[in-house]
Amino acid sequence: MKAMRILLTGASGQVGGEFLRRLRAMPNRIEVIAPNRAQLDMADPQAIRQAVQAAKPDLIINPAAYTAVVKAESDSALARAINADAPGVLAEEAKKIGAALLHFSTDYVFDGSHAGAYTEDMPTCPVNVYGATKRDGELAIAATGAAHWILRTSWVYNLHGGNFMKTAIRLAQQKEAYTIVGDQFGAPTWASTIAAVCCRMLAGEHGGKERVHATSGTYHLTAAGATSWHGYASMVARELMARGVPVKLKGLEQITPVPTSTYPTPPQRPLNSRLACGKLERTFGITLPTWDEDALACLQQIIAHYGLDQGKLLPD
Repeated sequence: MKAMRILLTGASGQVGGEFLRRLRAMPNRIEVIAPNRAQLDMADPQAIRQAVQAAKPDLIINPAAYTAVVKAESDSALARAINADAPGVLAEEAKKIGAALLHFSTDYVFDGSHAGAYTEDMPTCPVNVYGATKRDGELAIAATGAAHWILRTSWVYNLHGGNFMKTAIRLAQQKEAYTIVGDQFGAPTWASTIAAVCCRMLAGEHGGKERVHATSGTYHLTAAGATSWHGYASMVARELMARGVPVKLKGLEQITPVPTSTYPTPPQRPLNSRLACGKLERTFGITLPTWDEDALACLQQIIAHYGLDQGKLLPD
């Protein structure tokens, strides 16, 4: 059987790194081409075209993104090049060679004003540059007619990389008391679960690009349930203390929830980032784990990896 060739972008990121690890552990029928940032500039359309033409992949997986939400407001040209233009170029090249594209998007395509969980068919209305560029990337992919999965996720964290879980650990280790936004709600989602679920979606008798062709469209992929940033930080602090990790925090009651209005500076952020994942679960027969069980598993990895239970501080 001919090996499936996969072009993977963003392999140094949280999601891309998990994909690389999992794909390389799969049988030899998977061949992964994973250029680093020096080898592939995602802000250069011609470089992207050349990379696809050289790799001739069956499947393109694109976790690469400009994710600095605050900086995007003043660096909109680069954010647009990576988040909006690059996905469209990848989709155009994928269609030319009959490949499929798996692309990652975000809860930030919505404005957060909806009371319940967002479904895939609800109108998008981003409230900041990051969300707008990610929304435009979705539209650019769809406009090409290429076979694709657009997977919207939220509040991503992992053992490696910068994320809120690590911020919450540092706060507990360094401060006796602190405040955290308490009126933004979403589902913290482990990069490991994202990659694992996607690999399951691609597996099976008619797996790979054929499955993407058969089920092309937009899906939501987050952990089940929801919490606030305050609830998330409190869970992290509680588990650190329960596992004997030395912290400066005087008690969970010293983590004070505050409204988003406490921080009036741009960019605006959606208050409700909850995404309904029923379409993905029904289509692929997958049950997604709850956010807290995944967060606990990742936290245990972080504690062990960095020796936090031995009194070490999480490095910056």
